[in-house]
Amino acid sequence: MSRGEAPMAHVLIIVQNLPVPLDRRVWLEAQALTAAGYKVSVICPKGPDDASRETIAGVDIYKYAPAPEADGFWGFALEFSYSWLRTAALSVEVWRRKRFDVIQACNPPDTYWLLGRLWRHRGVRFVFDQHDLNPELFISRFGIPKGTIRRLQQRALLWLERRTYATSDHVIATNESYRAIAMARGSLAEDSVTVVRSGPDTRAMRPVRPAGVGRRGGESLLVYLGVMGPQDNVDVLIDVTEELVQHRGRTGVRVALLGFGDCLEDLKREVERRGLERWIEFTGRVGASEISEYLSSSDIGLSPDRKTPLNDVSTMNKTME
Repeated sequence: MSRGEAPMAHVLIIVQNLPVPLDRRVWLEAQALTAAGYKVSVICPKGPDDASRETIAGVDIYKYAPAPEADGFWGFALEFSYSWLRTAALSVEVWRRKRFDVIQACNPPDTYWLLGRLWRHRGVRFVFDQHDLNPELFISRFGIPKGTIRRLQQRALLWLERRTYATSDHVIATNESYRAIAMARGSLAEDSVTVVRSGPDTRAMRPVRPAGVGRRGGESLLVYLGVMGPQDNVDVLIDVTEELVQHRGRTGVRVALLGFGDCLEDLKREVERRGLERWIEFTGRVGASEISEYLSSSDIGLSPDRKTPLNDVSTMNKTME
């Protein structure tokens, strides 16, 4: 650094639901910040066989062992508490190595506002990178709240969201629908919320000459790419395959389901129960080259998301890809 040149600002990105660089939106954001001259560190959970500390493309990544798989509201509460504590401890480690100027907290969950407030006394600014609308996500997973407990849980999520908005120096929204909700529910000014869209990195994910790896002798290939959680409705694709194969005689079809998530094992068991293993393939976690191969080989891309309060206003990475 030459004399008189301002020191490079340091951004600490926090993400809980996926490891980095697997979380493609977060990784693209980290790369964009690095390209703009920022120092970037990331705190996230480990993926299978991930190292606890690594540096990729100039981004320092600090990882912790993920919490056990959550089940139900209290399971998620335990997961969020564990992840918050591990993240807070790692933020101290990052600070000791190199002080950061900004915390960029990606949700879900909406709990890192408290960490932002704890670091504020050190002059650290807090940016809320809103990937999901947690109150709507709650309804998509568990249905319209009925009964006192469910209503209290929903109100708690709305309260956490309001606390996050109130703590933020700036909010990043994934689309205009999220931006409008942030301004309405968070009472934020227009210039306090910026839309930052994400899409495939066309340098890594681009059409290729397909080798037909996913067809497995089939005449046509249908592909789903994305997380397989309760709100993603991947079970619909099993119904569709059964209809095509067993009722319409389309035995030449092949379906490849790329990705992982809370419902993966349940989906595999359901495919086996219905005797559809010949037609449906689960690839698990795959990289950019395999994704390009499957998508380039496919005839139809599948997006089974039902009409829900969350899906109605969300822009899905998997759809863009």
